[in-house]
Amino acid sequence: MINYKAISYMVLSAVAFTLLNSCVRYVDYLPTFELVFFRAIGSMVCGLLFLTSKRIPVLGNNKKILLLRGVVGVTAMSLFYKAFQMMPMASVVSLRYLSPFFAAALAILLLGEKMNRLQWFFFCTAFMGVVLLKGFDHRISMLALAVILSSAFLSGLVYVIIRKIGESEHPVVVVTYLMTVATTVGGLMCLFNWITPQGIEWLILLFMGLSGFVAQVLMTKALQIAEANLIVPFKYSEVVFTLLVGWIIFGEHQTGMALLGMGVIVVSLLGNVLMKG
Repeated sequence: MINYKAISYMVLSAVAFTLLNSCVRYVDYLPTFELVFFRAIGSMVCGLLFLTSKRIPVLGNNKKILLLRGVVGVTAMSLFYKAFQMMPMASVVSLRYLSPFFAAALAILLLGEKMNRLQWFFFCTAFMGVVLLKGFDHRISMLALAVILSSAFLSGLVYVIIRKIGESEHPVVVVTYLMTVATTVGGLMCLFNWITPQGIEWLILLFMGLSGFVAQVLMTKALQIAEANLIVPFKYSEVVFTLLVGWIIFGEHQTGMALLGMGVIVVSLLGNVLMKG
């Protein structure tokens, strides 16, 4: 049966992630670990305040796997922000969305989840949509490609870890673990390369933490109540949202092939949902 609640959580998460991506693009000249630190510290504080107010144990029940989720997540995050400094925003987000394919493969291997042939077909057409969105961009070097593909693989692994955790942990506990690890790592690393933000940059950096917290909680809730290979593809909507923001606000104009790619992705997502249902 189609889990519309999980789908709505994932789409709203994509909207919040788009706001976060826009903030990163605005201040992408700051050092990578400084971005990681500010992205994480606001979310960590929000998470700790929420857990304390609700009297939910901060350390959770599965400390080792939660810590693993945090380490893998912060590595993926750091590589993602590094990629923003190496290529256009639309290309970064489009390529990062190869992660559902990694997640689907890992879910089959590690969780025993299954997909039928038509679902695989829709995954392949969604991949073609991502290729159309990306296009043949000479601004993407081999190093940049390696960075964003590494981030995509680790993001796929994060989805599988969250699915493995299931509903045994409160979603805010899962998010707070990630943000605590990211705050610690980012805070220590940015000591070696720090640029003091100016004026409105402080507000943008703080908003990164808030929007990221909302996005992570919604994504975690979606993954906890539905199979990864059904829900993860809905994160593709972030590609469309980010492309539109990049086009309208940051002047990253797209070709007709990119618009075709958006349509291919949407049709592929709908086809996957109908087949699963």
